Amino acid sequence: MTDFIMNPWPWYVAGPLITMVMFLQLYLGKKLGVSSNFQTMCSAAGAHRIADYFRIDLKAKIWGIVFIIGIILGGFISARYLSYDHRVELNPKTETALSQLGFEQVGTSHVPPEIYDLRGGKNFKGIAILLIGGILVGFGARYANGCTSGHAISGTANLQIPSFIALAGFFIGGLVMVYFILPLIF
Repeated sequence: MTDFIMNPWPWYVAGPLITMVMFLQLYLGKKLGVSSNFQTMCSAAGAHRIADYFRIDLKAKIWGIVFIIGIILGGFISARYLSYDHRVELNPKTETALSQLGFEQVGTSHVPPEIYDLRGGKNFKGIAILLIGGILVGFGARYANGCTSGHAISGTANLQIPSFIALAGFFIGGLVMVYFILPLIF
């Protein structure tokens, strides 16, 4: 049982769980997505006093706040209690390519410390990447009328053509970032 908890769940467990959540969402008439739930959280925090965009019926969207809290708690529990420190197994070609880009601690964690280790705010490049990336993702999610989870999981499950188009854009954007922009940054 410990091996099952400490390793990534296999597709035949995770897939049906995601499907179960999707059917439950469809049954309840809800849509799965994160970006619209941040609108709800901002409204609950008082943003409705500043901008009309945040004037929404909070009682009708309270499940969104519960959803976001569940994501945060689930991530914390997973990282804190269901993970262990170990070397990430990468393809040797990937390790070489990352080392050539300037990543020194390749394979020591799932996220590169050169970007995400922000102790004391000394890592200006990491802070700039996260800030600019966050702004672009936020703008893109509003422009596409949804985020990756909303389009890729909920929208495609409902066979919505705009979601398939957005999903293609997400993949193309990811490929452009990895192969063209990231090498320029590092």
